[in-house]
Amino acid sequence: MRPGKMIKEVLRSIIKKPATNLYPAEELAMPHNFRGKLIFHPEKCVGCKLCMKDCPTGAITINKVGEKQFQAVIDLGKCIYCAQCVDSCLKKALETTKNVELAQLDANKLKVTFSGESKTGIENKTP
Repeated sequence: MRPGKMIKEVLRSIIKKPATNLYPAEELAMPHNFRGKLIFHPEKCVGCKLCMKDCPTGAITINKVGEKQFQAVIDLGKCIYCAQCVDSCLKKALETTKNVELAQLDANKLKVTFSGESKTGIENKTP
C-alpha cells in the first residue's frame, strides 16, 4: 500500500463514526418481537404441557405443585429461543423478553425455576 493512500484512509477513519456498539456502556436496543429470556406466569397456566411437547430441545418442564398450581423449570442452556413454547401456550402463560444478558460460568445457574409463590408470578429462583 502506498503511504499517501494509507494517510487518506487514516484521516477518513478519524472522522467516520465507529461501526461497533458501545456495549455494555450503552444499553442495547432490541428490535420488536426479539426472542430473549423466557418468563412464566403460573397464575395463567392450566397444566396442559403443550409447551413441553412442542419444545424442540426439551428445555422446559411443567410440574404440578398444588391444586391448579404449576411451576416451570426452564433450562436456558438448552433453549434455542425459538419461542415455539410461547406460540403453543393457549393461555399465554409463557412470554419472551428482550433480555440478552444470559451468559453464565456455572451451568446450574442456567436452570431457572418459575413458581407461583410471588405476587407477580415471574420471579425466578435458581436451584
